[in-house]
Amino acid sequence: QVQLVESGGALVQPGGSLRLSCAASSIPGTGFVFRDYAMSWFRQAPGKSRELVAAISPNGRNTNYGDSVKGRFTISRDNNRDTVHLQMNSLKPEDTAVYYCRSAFRDSWGQGTQVTVSS
Repeated sequence: QVQLVESGGALVQPGGSLRLSCAASSIPGTGFVFRDYAMSWFRQAPGKSRELVAAISPNGRNTNYGDSVKGRFTISRDNNRDTVHLQMNSLKPEDTAVYYCRSAFRDSWGQGTQVTVSS
């Protein structure tokens, strides 16, 4: 098992930026090693389906993004700190959602952080 804790969500104006962070910590005895697993960000707005925002490979060399955020968001990871980040620029009202951090290890999820884009 792994614990994932997101932070950085806030109310921002359209066109603004936010940086989300996800801190991972393993439960003793699970054998989870952060650097061995892909990480990703998902989001879900009320009444909408959950959608992939961004994903990153274990070593950070490969990334992919949902079409709606491509060119605006950047995912990164720091394997020395067991953290993954999502830099969000040029935010739009349509980006309003709860953002969740996910690890490929046993399909683990954080509790989410709220991002609201509104003037």
